[in-house]
Amino acid sequence: MEKKKKPEIRFRGFSEDWEQRKLGSVGTTYAGLSGKTKEDFGHGNGQFVTYMNVFSNPVGSPDMTEAVEIDDSQNKVLFGDVLFTTSSETPDEVGMSSVWLENTENTYLNSFCFGYRPTVEFNPYYLAYMLRSSSMRKKITFLAQGISRYNISKSQIMNIEIPIPNIDEQKQIGSYFHHLDHLITLHQRKLEKLQNFKKSMLEKMFPQNDSKTPQIRFKGFTNDWEQRKFNEIGIVIDPHPSHRAPKEVENGIPFIGIGDVDEMGNINKQSARLVSESIYDEHRRRYDLSIPSLGLGRVASLGKVIRLRSDIEKYTVSPTLSVLQFAQSINIDYTYAYMNSPGFKKQFESKSNGSTRQSVGTETVRILDLSIPNSMDEQQKIGTFFINLDHLITLHQRKLEKLQN
Repeated sequence: MEKKKKPEIRFRGFSEDWEQRKLGSVGTTYAGLSGKTKEDFGHGNGQFVTYMNVFSNPVGSPDMTEAVEIDDSQNKVLFGDVLFTTSSETPDEVGMSSVWLENTENTYLNSFCFGYRPTVEFNPYYLAYMLRSSSMRKKITFLAQGISRYNISKSQIMNIEIPIPNIDEQKQIGSYFHHLDHLITLHQRKLEKLQNFKKSMLEKMFPQNDSKTPQIRFKGFTNDWEQRKFNEIGIVIDPHPSHRAPKEVENGIPFIGIGDVDEMGNINKQSARLVSESIYDEHRRRYDLSIPSLGLGRVASLGKVIRLRSDIEKYTVSPTLSVLQFAQSINIDYTYAYMNSPGFKKQFESKSNGSTRQSVGTETVRILDLSIPNSMDEQQKIGTFFINLDHLITLHQRKLEKLQN
């Protein structure tokens, strides 16, 4: 079967076939640091590119280097060099490549990698992303050898054929993927900032360490908060007194566990098991999900809270959960946010028991303490604040996933 010499999608103005050349015919290799001891590292005016830098980045990061003494007998890494890992614990992670695009002096390569220096003109960004493409990764993975640890030799990698368009097309492709990577990095940073902001607000907007007021609150609210137990403000339902999971069926009702629901209460139908509709009818006599409810993980994912919604479809829940339903004077969005705060998590974890599988009993859940503002308006403002924050985080997660896909 003749190899394809053109990509499926390409930029306008390019139509000629791509050349196929072995890596070894368009570049030379060199070894990483050798003959070093532990005492040689951690100091000095030189630097070396770490294994994880090569493994993690199509384009090497200048921030992921470590100090080493200058040694002119060692090979130095130059701008445009490609760095390859030679071993890993899985075949899918062998031969990862990274292009070095820094003009730094006295830079070396760690001893678990080797360097490659092109002898013909390449656009470095094209080289970086082409070598990380799925087709190239398949070729490299196919050559990985080993049992407990997988290896690939320089000669094997040098024998791999790579596709080479003309330099102008390389520049277009390299620039495109470089820009895409930049966008992904920006969205990752935005997402991390939002997640860190949420973490901070979960600490500061709820009382900590027996305090009766939070560090941060909305204007107009000054009263102390109350501390109430679950069974004083609602009911805690054990969905399965037998604590046995029902038999799985091919066609039926979703039987959800703590890992089958996202933060917005959406069920992942692909991961949820299915049980017969009779199980749903039986459980419906014990709890009514048309009443706003939360699920609390008592066994698996200890302390994780999920929204149990009645507006999506019929479903029943796992015996590893407690179903929580609250009085009308308690805002469920507030309660959901509070149960994700560090103070509540710490309290819940302190009640767990079991040596190999930690768990918390239903009776213990009933007497857990909750800090609650007297004002329903304050509860609602806090609940809405965290709902909006979760929506924003979800939007950024989806944008990031789209860019990565």
